[in-house]
Amino acid sequence: MSTSQRSLRLLSLLQTRRYWSGQELAQRLQVSLRTLRRDVDQLRELGYPVQAERGVGGGYQLAAGAALPPLVLDDEEAVALVIGLQSTIHGGENTLTEAGLRALSKVVPVLPTRLRQRA
Repeated sequence: MSTSQRSLRLLSLLQTRRYWSGQELAQRLQVSLRTLRRDVDQLRELGYPVQAERGVGGGYQLAAGAALPPLVLDDEEAVALVIGLQSTIHGGENTLTEAGLRALSKVVPVLPTRLRQRA
C-alpha cells in the first residue's frame, strides 16, 4: 500500500470511531507504530486535527478543527449523503435548500457511476 493510500485509509479509520489505540491502528494499516506516527504527522501537516495520547494505552482521535477537512466516505455513506441532501432539498425548508443544492452539486460529480445510479 502506498503512503497516499495508507493516509487515506488512516483518515477513514479516524473518522469512523472516536478513539483508536496506536496498536489497533498500526495493525489495521499493517505498519509499525513509528510509521503510524509519521502518517499521523502527515495528516496534521495537511490540516487534519489529530490528537494523540502518549504512553501505554495511548492512541489517536480526530478532533474538531477550525475548518471542515475533506471527508473520506465509503460507498454506503456516499449514497446516504446524496439521499439525505436530496430529501433536504425537496423537504421545503428554504433556509437549507440552497445549501443542500450547493453540497449536492459538489458530491454528485465525483461519485462513481455505479453510486450515482444507486442514489
